[in-house]
Formats: sequence, C-alpha cells, structure tokens
Amino acid sequence: MRFLQNLAKASSSTKIRSQSTTLFSAIISRSFSRSRSSSERPSFGVAFDIDGVILRGNAPIGGSPRALGRLYDDSIGTLKVPYVFLTNGGGVPESKRALELEKQLGVNILSSQVIQGHTPFKQLVKRWNLCWPVAHLTTTFIHRFEKELVIAVGKGEPAVVMSEYGFKNVLSIDDYASCFDNIDPLGHFKKWTTGNVSDQINTIRSSVCSQRVQAAFVVSDSIDWSRDIQVLCDILRTGGLPGSKIAHQPPLYFASDDLEYQAVFPSERLGMGAFRIALESIFNRIHPNALEYTSFGKPNTCVFRNAETVLRELVHSSSNTIQSANDQIGGNHVFRTLYMVGDNPSVDIKGARQAGHPWFSILTRTGVFKGKENHDEYPADLVVDTVEEAVDYILRKEGI
Repeated sequence: MRFLQNLAKASSSTKIRSQSTTLFSAIISRSFSRSRSSSERPSFGVAFDIDGVILRGNAPIGGSPRALGRLYDDSIGTLKVPYVFLTNGGGVPESKRALELEKQLGVNILSSQVIQGHTPFKQLVKRWNLCWPVAHLTTTFIHRFEKELVIAVGKGEPAVVMSEYGFKNVLSIDDYASCFDNIDPLGHFKKWTTGNVSDQINTIRSSVCSQRVQAAFVVSDSIDWSRDIQVLCDILRTGGLPGSKIAHQPPLYFASDDLEYQAVFPSERLGMGAFRIALESIFNRIHPNALEYTSFGKPNTCVFRNAETVLRELVHSSSNTIQSANDQIGGNHVFRTLYMVGDNPSVDIKGARQAGHPWFSILTRTGVFKGKENHDEYPADLVVDTVEEAVDYILRKEGI
C-alpha cells in the first residue's frame, strides 16, 4: 500500500493536486445553469455506488431513475446537484460506462462522473519524481509503465481500458496466455474456449514470450480463476517470464478488494477480494516470499478525496470555457456535506467514515446490507430502504 500512502502525502501540495486532477478525471465540459452565481453554487454533492444501489445487474432498482432525475433542472436539463458514481466495478472505459448508464437510467451522464475501481490506474502510466529543494516542492514526471509490457486481467475490455489510460504495451491475460502453449493445463477441457489462436497472436508470440512482464493489473473480476491464477503465479514468481527460474516479483495491482457484491442472484457473489485471497493463498505456498500487491477502490481514503475533487470540478464548470487545473480545483469552493450512498457497510460506509468530514454516509437495504437496524461494525449516519429515499432525504435536508 506504499503507493497509496505516498499519494496521500503528496496531495497536500497544490502543484501535485493539479497534476492528480488531470490524470484522475477529464475536464468537465457540461455546465450548471449559466445564471448560477458563485454564492448559489451547491454546498453539497453526492456519490452513488452502482451495484446494489442504482442497479441490480442491468435493471434499475430502488426508484433510481426518478431519484437521479431530481438532481437535474427540469426546465433546461442541466445538473442541479453535483454527483458522481463511485463504484469498485469496471471492465470498460469510463466513457462507455457513462453511455450504458444513460440508457439504463434515462439521464445525461458525463464520463467524468463515472469513477471506477480501476480509474486510479491511469496514475501508474507515469509517476511523480518528487524533489524537495530548500525553498519549495517541485515535481516532474518520469517514465514508469507507459511502454513496458503489462498484463490486464478481468471481464469486459481490460486491455482497452488500460490503453485508454495511456499504457502502450498492454495485453489482456487471454491474449497473453494464448502466446504460451499449454500454460493452462485445463484449457482443452474448457468448452467455452475456441482453441483457435488469432493471426495477431501468432505474429507477436515470439516477442511476448521473450519479454518480461513489468506489472500485472487486475482490472475487473476474473472470468477464469483457474487459468488466471496459474498464469499470474507463473508471471509473479519468475520475475515476469513464465517458465524461467524464480526471480523478484513484478508489481501487482488490484482495482478493488471487495470480498462480495450484490448482483442479480439473491445472495451476494464473490468479488475481486475473493480472487485476491485465492491467488495470495496459492502464491504464498509456492513462492519463498509472500505476495506483494496494492489494492485500490473503496474504502481507500484517496478514492473519496478524488471523488471530492471531481465533484468540485463539476461545481466550478459554471461556464463552457475550459479552465486551468488550478482554477478547477480552486480551493475556493468548500463542500459543507458530501453524501456517500452505498449498500456495502465494509466498503461504502467504512470508506466514508474513514474519509471523515465532510462525508455523510447513507446505507441502503437494496444490496449487500439487508438488516433492520444499522450495521454494528460500520454504522452509517443514516439507513434507508432505497436510493430514492436517500435522495429525498438529501434534498429535504439541503432545502431543495
């Protein structure tokens, strides 16, 4: 977790904050009502979890379309209340996820309003080289993983996601495994695989098999645990070159660490955290050193700090002119309250509680949590049945 700790320390510098903003989120182009003055800017914002709060599978739940519709100005269709989706899910680019949510919920959504578990990975393309001269802090970017061979694991389009973040030499674990004959000993038993290797894989096979993988990224939930655990163990225990001798482990990153999440099935499903536990347990049995990894996503405090930055940008986009990063962050606009609406006490509520002021946690009963009373270990500031109830409470409390 050293990277996250360094990131949190660095956030105290205005210069670093402006660079972090550029990496973490796109510049906001849609505005609030042009007539809204600085004094009328909202003093609050909202972050919604998606699975178990807004959607179950692909279906809206808890009156979510109506609830979100109340956050827009009916007369001109612009945002009235700044909000973001703060989810540990992913597997597709933020722009694509925003379009999917628009169709499912019937409201206009910016790609910058979608913060997924893997969104922070864009910071790992390059890294800060921090220098402390006598007078002040300076920072420059130095190369990290931009051109190195990295592997992307998970459902959806993990390699596309990483490519959009700026990684120039990324392969999905599907394509990577296809470059090695018999790396998956159970492959020929898996009826869902075609067994055919594309011409592209044949073209890059010799090059890939001789390159060391410099980092592995678990972008979204693995769809083939047995193969992915096998291939990741091969990569991680050999210094990035399967089939070679044991060497120093390359970096491993997880987009989130959810043990369970709420999907369509009535009971919770195993999440990325469960996959991490399985991988770690096996790796630690076959390698002399314990697995080293970094997990992002909620409940990490830096995720909530970034959400606050994005919400602040939404407020500062009071005109269609593009402002500088420093102007967007500004420091002038202070939120009195930021509401986190989630269904998972150990992820959403724990994260909001750890982030502290100005976060206010609201726990719904439409997902992982179904209790009659508040959660014992991670009690929320408010417990409601649905997201519609949560939005109703927020708007009444804020006098809207």
